[in-house]
Amino acid sequence: MESIKQIFKIGYGPSSSHTMGPLKAAQRFLQETRGAASRRVTLYGSLAATGKGHLTDKAILDALLPDAPCEIVWQPDIFLPFHPNGMKFEAFDSEGNMMADEVVYSIGGGDIVREGESRQPAHNVYEMSTIREILDWCDKNGMSYWEYVDRCEGPDVWDYLREVWQVMSEAVERGIEAEGVLPGGLGIRRKAVSYYVHAAGYADSLKSRGLVYAYALAVSEENASGGKIVTAPTCGSCGIVPAVLYHLYKSKNFSEKRLLRALATAGLFGAVVKHNASVSGAEVGCQGEVGVACAMAAAAASQLFGGTPAQIEYSAEMGLEHHLGLTCDPVCGLVQIPCIERNAYAAARALDANLYAAFSDGRHSVSFDRIVEVMKQTGHDLPSLYKETSQGGLAVIN
Repeated sequence: MESIKQIFKIGYGPSSSHTMGPLKAAQRFLQETRGAASRRVTLYGSLAATGKGHLTDKAILDALLPDAPCEIVWQPDIFLPFHPNGMKFEAFDSEGNMMADEVVYSIGGGDIVREGESRQPAHNVYEMSTIREILDWCDKNGMSYWEYVDRCEGPDVWDYLREVWQVMSEAVERGIEAEGVLPGGLGIRRKAVSYYVHAAGYADSLKSRGLVYAYALAVSEENASGGKIVTAPTCGSCGIVPAVLYHLYKSKNFSEKRLLRALATAGLFGAVVKHNASVSGAEVGCQGEVGVACAMAAAAASQLFGGTPAQIEYSAEMGLEHHLGLTCDPVCGLVQIPCIERNAYAAARALDANLYAAFSDGRHSVSFDRIVEVMKQTGHDLPSLYKETSQGGLAVIN
């Protein structure tokens, strides 16, 4: 199983699969085809269906146009067999002869693979790839999930997570100060500042909930504006983990060391899902984005509050279980409706999952690993119109 650094990627919104992935693919193709007179990029399936709203074409052209002319071809009705987010890159010489071509897939969370490559990492950081195995290891050795991360990743992971936490915190703080209308044409005004101000007028319990909403909205709105964020595990769900951790940091005064340990725990649960299923909305729907982020945030909160490994697993299981079947149906292909609101709601649900698990001894009937299996199958059973194509669900409501 790969490093949790692949779950927490620092970059710019609005979409990890539709913006960050295509940009990375375009930059790599540029390096491999220096001297080309022109290029053509064909976008297929989900990338073509919602690419304009996600700024896919802008990301690709920003990389390729400074070097040579580039044409974008849109093929929303053609789905390549490996993954819904397919791209074909072609480079031509001055006489129009093809110099090079390759098919690349953006598989979620900013990751890309070439046609024929394995989706699994060439180098596995973690020996174990299920929470059951890791939980048994924790129980046997009297340790917690973050200690397993430390054992497998080494000490440099903490410097990386420190940078992740800094970017997350800055995104919250920028977002609760920003005002105005989000780009994209839907006319959606930023709401984080309003929620933040209104929260101050309520008693403690409602104030707490209002602040969590505000922090999640802040990061999600920054993402929708193309701001600097951290995938957790994707851009579309990037507001959930920061909202929960920032709220607990501010309200409970947890130390940075404990926050980084909570991030490590969250990353481990996200990595397990990514390894065994998917975090791509185009592949499994929003359950793989917001659902997984809710599970990660619930695990992080439980870690912070001193939950046992079993209670942490239970928190994460509830966070994912109660998002099963969630569709990815963005209006106009923008990461705004219903994505931003879902981040706020899921952040609050993550705290509820932690509280529910804290009242228990951690024993429950359905394991986190089983929920991951069900999520994968559910995602594969969802029709394509509910998987980031903007052809069904909320996306077609006028």
